[in-house]
Amino acid sequence: MLPCRKVKYLLLHKLNLIRLVRSPRASGGYHKGEAMRVYIGIDDTDTHDSDFGTGKLVRRLEKVLPKGCHIWGVVRQQLLVDDRIPYTSHNSSACAIVDLADTSLCNELIVQSIAHLERESAKGSDPGLCIAREDDSTLVQLISLGRFCTQRIVTQEEVLHAANGIHLSGHGGTNEGIIGAAAAVGLTAFGWCGRFIEFGSIRDFPQELSVADLERAGIQVVSLDRDTIIPDPSDIVNTRGWLRPRLWGFKPVLPVLPTSKNRWESIGGKRNR
Repeated sequence: MLPCRKVKYLLLHKLNLIRLVRSPRASGGYHKGEAMRVYIGIDDTDTHDSDFGTGKLVRRLEKVLPKGCHIWGVVRQQLLVDDRIPYTSHNSSACAIVDLADTSLCNELIVQSIAHLERESAKGSDPGLCIAREDDSTLVQLISLGRFCTQRIVTQEEVLHAANGIHLSGHGGTNEGIIGAAAAVGLTAFGWCGRFIEFGSIRDFPQELSVADLERAGIQVVSLDRDTIIPDPSDIVNTRGWLRPRLWGFKPVLPVLPTSKNRWESIGGKRNR
């Protein structure tokens, strides 16, 4: 029998997970004609000879979405790097966060996502697709699954069990992509990990811009300095030509460090594929 304190911790942990994935309307469900948010996870769409990776394929999804659907952001999720896991470069997957004007668009969204995946995936790849509504109760299991995928090897059988009731499909090869696709959805729905590879016009911003410019674009600037100084709106941030906010607290957040008075630099940087 588990100690009382341990049982209490497990119950609180489960309740916290439920709170994390509960939308403002989830308790009453959605009705036709209401707007909603959907997570689209994709993985294993490329090979070593591909011209582009999964991240770019997911970013291009915007062009084929049904009318009334819009990508709010695309988040890259890092999974476990292990020699026993077949991956192309860094074992990352990607999740598009899509806003729908009407719940009736869900079926068409799935159809168009499948067509895009099958059309753009490289020959010889093992693409997988996972699509979940923000009010799906199964997101609790996918959050746990996603965290497992950052710590240990996960099997297709585990994924199929965790994604019960959620769209999950393989589209070639070994279908191993369903693992990373489901993990991308779970980790993104968790709201506290991953980095944005698409959000607004982040790829068009200059290398240096003010904190106010970033905040107007919907990106919160947070200091990681030991003294936790709050960046002033007029302060300048050097993104080093690579602006990639983190997904923290369900929002785009840019962590920065001070370099001199009223000047900051974002952490992280682009690495070779």
